[in-house]
Amino acid sequence: MIRNVVVGRLKDGVAPEEVEPALQALRDLKVDGVEFTLVGGVDLGLRDGAASFALTCDLVDEDAYRTYDADPEHNRIRREMFAPICTVVERVQFRLP
Repeated sequence: MIRNVVVGRLKDGVAPEEVEPALQALRDLKVDGVEFTLVGGVDLGLRDGAASFALTCDLVDEDAYRTYDADPEHNRIRREMFAPICTVVERVQFRLP
């Protein structure tokens, strides 16, 4: 099992709720032939300096991740919904034990 973790910071002046449509678009995403579980949300503001939002996406293996990562709709969501409102988006993938 591969876990993809994504953490992002919103641009100054972008309200936290403005990222919710992008997060929902990823929650609703279907990728042909790939099963995945995606959970994400906006930071609760419990600690200064935290990122604005985070999500995790669990996929069965590296091939499933690569298919998910290359999916045209997934990339459209990144490009059109996240990129305009984010200063940085970082990600990491690791194998779950």
